[in-house]
This record gives sequence, structure tokens and C-alpha cells, in this order.
Amino acid sequence: MKADEKEELIAHLEKMMETLKYGSITLVVQDGKIVQIEKNEKVRLKPNKHR
Repeated sequence: MKADEKEELIAHLEKMMETLKYGSITLVVQDGKIVQIEKNEKVRLKPNKHR
């Protein structure tokens, strides 16, 4: 992986982490190279006593 590709990857990860409160970030690898980044966000709902 080239230096500029690493910087781009790190920038994407940092941006995703800044906006993620609960969840996960997954790196998808193909032929030893990262080809996709997936962000899976979870939303925590406050309990509602009337439900």
C-alpha cells in the first residue's frame, strides 16, 4: 500500500470514528488489500415505560 493510499484510508477511518457513537467499522480485504470500509451504527433507544 502506497503512502498516499494509507493516508486516505486513515482519513476515512478517522471521519467515520468521529461520527460513530455505538457500532463497528469493518475493513473488507480482497487479495491482501483493503477494498471496502463498512460502518455499522447502532442506535440506542431510551426505554419507554408506556410500551
